[in-house]
Amino acid sequence: MSAFDPGSIVKRGLLAALFVFAPATSLAQEALTEEQIAGLRSDAEWLLDLIDSRYAYLDRFEGQNPARNARGVDVQAISSAQDLLTFGECALMALKDHHAFMGLSNSTSPGLAPSFSDLWIDQVEGHYVVAEVRADTPAQRAGVRPGWRLTTINGDSVDTQIDRLCGGPFVGPEERSFAARMVSVGPQRDKDRLLGFETPNGERVELTLGSMYAENQPWPGPITHAILDDGVLVLTVHDGLGEGGWMSAVNALMAEISPEDVTGVVLDLRDTPGGGGTDNARTLMGRFVDEVTFYQRHTRPDVERMIGVPRSWVEEVSPLEPDLSDVPVVVIVGRWTGSMGEGTAIGFNAAADATLVGTQMAQLRGAVDDFPLPFTGWTVKLPFEALYHVDGTPREEAVPQILVPDVEANPTTGEDRGMDAALEALRRQIAER
Repeated sequence: MSAFDPGSIVKRGLLAALFVFAPATSLAQEALTEEQIAGLRSDAEWLLDLIDSRYAYLDRFEGQNPARNARGVDVQAISSAQDLLTFGECALMALKDHHAFMGLSNSTSPGLAPSFSDLWIDQVEGHYVVAEVRADTPAQRAGVRPGWRLTTINGDSVDTQIDRLCGGPFVGPEERSFAARMVSVGPQRDKDRLLGFETPNGERVELTLGSMYAENQPWPGPITHAILDDGVLVLTVHDGLGEGGWMSAVNALMAEISPEDVTGVVLDLRDTPGGGGTDNARTLMGRFVDEVTFYQRHTRPDVERMIGVPRSWVEEVSPLEPDLSDVPVVVIVGRWTGSMGEGTAIGFNAAADATLVGTQMAQLRGAVDDFPLPFTGWTVKLPFEALYHVDGTPREEAVPQILVPDVEANPTTGEDRGMDAALEALRRQIAER
C-alpha cells in the first residue's frame, strides 16, 4: 500500500502538526481516495495485530486482545484521518492502561491521565472517591479534597460518562477506576469541566475546573535542590526525567554538593507523571551507590509468545561522583509518580536501600516503545517490556514502606504531609546511625 500523496492534507510528516494544532474540521476538507481509505484501514488492522504480538500485559485479559471486541473499534467504519485517530484511541483505551496511548492527538481527543489529570479517582464500594488531589492544579485551587466523591461530569453521572467512553465495556472497580480518571480529565481535553462532588458530610458541591491542558505554570527546571540547616539535602524533580537537559542539570547540581556536608537526602518524585528514560534515572542514582548494583528487572513477554523461550534480564547502575552512598535516603512518591518516576523510586529502594514514603504510585505498566503505523507514520506508544523491582515485585504493585494518605503538598496552606513524613523518617535514620 502506498503512502499518502504529498499534496494531501494528511500526508506523512504533516499529520502530527495538523492534529495538534488544527481544528478537527480541517481534516475533512479534502476527500480521500479509495486507496488512501484502504491505507487508513490497513493501519487500523496493523494496530490490532501490534497489540496481539507486542503488548506486554495481555495476561490481564487471559491472553486475548480486548480491543478486538471493544466499543468504537470498527475497522470498516474508518473513512477519514479523524476516524483512524479515534479508532486508535478507542483500541488503546480498551487496554485500560494509562501507559498505552496514541503519540498524537487533537482537541477532540480524551485527556491523557495521569499527565494531565488533577484528580486521582478510585471506585470504592460503587462510589468514585477522590483519593488524591494534585498539587497546584485547578482542582486543588478550587478546594477539592481527598475523600470527596465525584458524582457528575458535565451534568451526567460518572457512570453515564464511563459507559459512553469508547474502548469499553469497563467492568469492575479496577477498570471503572481507570475510566473515571480518564473522564475526569474531560471528555474533550481542551474544555473546562463541570464536576459535581459530595463531601464526607453530605454537602453537594459543583465546580467549573479549567483544563489541565491550559495550565501554563512557570517551570523551575528538571530538578532543584535545597540544603536544610541540619545538612539534609532535598532534591525535587519537576517532571524532568524525560528532559534532554536532565543530565547537565544533575551534573551541575552535583558539582555544588560537598558529600561531607550532607547528612541525608530526601528525593521528591511526586511530580513525575511524564516518566522519562533509564539513562536519566541512572545519572542521579549512580551518586548513591558505591559499586555496580542491580536496580530493576525486565522481561519481554512478546519474545516468549513468539518463540516459547522467556527472556529477562536485570539492569545495573554504576557509581558516579560525588559519592553519596553512605548517607540515608528517603524517597517521596505519590499518585503522580509515574513510569520512570516509579522506576527511579524502586531503583533507589533496591540499589541505595532508600525508604519510600507516600501513597500508591501511578501504577504505569512496563517500558513503552514507539511503534509507527506503516501507512500514516503515526506513532503508537505501547508497553512492550514488563518491569519489576529486583525482588520480583511488579513495578506497578510497588507500595511505599511508610504510607501517607494525603501526600500532595498544598501551596495555598503551606501544608506538606508528604515532606513532613519523609523528613521525620530520614531524621530518625540519621539519629540511629
